[in-house]
Amino acid sequence: MAGMKTNLCGIALDNPIIPASGTFGYGYEYARFYDINQLGSFSCKGITSQPRYGNPLPRIAEGNDGMINAVGLQNPGVDAVINEEIPKLKQVYHKLFMANIAGFSIEEYKEVAEKLNDVKEIGWLEVNISCPNVHGGGMAFGTDPDAAYAVTKAIKSVSDKPVIMKLSPNVTDITVIAKACESAGADGLALINTLMAMRIDLRTRKPVLANLTGGLSGPAVFPVAVRMVYQVYEAVHIPIIGLGGISTAEDVIEMMLAGASAVEVGSANLKDPMACAKIIHDLPAAMKRYSIENLDTIIGGGHICQKM
Repeated sequence: MAGMKTNLCGIALDNPIIPASGTFGYGYEYARFYDINQLGSFSCKGITSQPRYGNPLPRIAEGNDGMINAVGLQNPGVDAVINEEIPKLKQVYHKLFMANIAGFSIEEYKEVAEKLNDVKEIGWLEVNISCPNVHGGGMAFGTDPDAAYAVTKAIKSVSDKPVIMKLSPNVTDITVIAKACESAGADGLALINTLMAMRIDLRTRKPVLANLTGGLSGPAVFPVAVRMVYQVYEAVHIPIIGLGGISTAEDVIEMMLAGASAVEVGSANLKDPMACAKIIHDLPAAMKRYSIENLDTIIGGGHICQKM
C-alpha cells in the first residue's frame, strides 16, 4: 500500500516496520510463521568479530509491562554470519536487511563493518553502542560523546553503506550523543536501546539475573522512547528509527509523530511471533482513523502541532 511507504537513509521501505535486533534472529527463523518479505526490513542479531556465548544463565527476568534481558550479544561471529546465516536468509527473504554490529574496541567495530561492506544483501549497518549487558564494550561507547564520535568516524571510513548509530537511553542528555554521531558522519540514528534494570528474588534475596543487571524493554519504556526520539529529532538533521516498547499500529503512528522515519519492534516479537505482521495488517485502519493518507507526511508532525 503506497500510503505506508517511507524512506530510510535513501532506501525505500514498503512500510516502516522493522523487527529489532536480538528479537528476530537472522530472519529466516520467523519465515515459518509468515512471509517476512512483507516487513519494511529487519535488523539481525548483533554481530561481533569472534563467536560469543554471551552471559551466564539465567539471562531473562520478568518486569512490569516488559522484560529484562542480559543475553550478552551471543552470536556465531561475523564470518559464520556471512558464510552460514545469510545464505539461509536469502532462501526466504528478498529485500535488504539491516546488519547490527557490536564490538569491544574501535578496531573490532571497524573489522566487522569492513567485512560486511561487500555483502549485497545488507542495506544498512546498525551500530550498537548502547548494549548495557556486556562489560568493556557496547554502552561504554554510547555514553561518551567523544567515544561515540570516534566509533562512528571509524566505521564510516571503511563502509559505503548507510551507518545508523543505535543510542543508549542510559545517559543524562541523549541529544549530546546524537549530535556527536551526526558530526562524525552518521547517516541515521536508532533509539532507544534498553534501560538498565534489576529484579531481586524474594526467596533467595539475590538478583534474578546472573549478570546482576539487564536491559528493560517492552511497553513500560515506550513513553521514555517517545520523549527521547522527540528530543533528538529537534537536535539533528538525519533520519531516526524509533524503538522501545512498540506493540501496536497506534504506537507506530505516535513514534513517527515524535520524529521517527521508521520504527523497530522488539520485545513484542518474543511475546508473539506474529507481532510485526499484525501491526502491518492493522496500520491502514489506524491511519484511516486518524485521517492519515501517507505515513511519510506525519514524520515529526507532533512538533508542528506543538508549535501551533
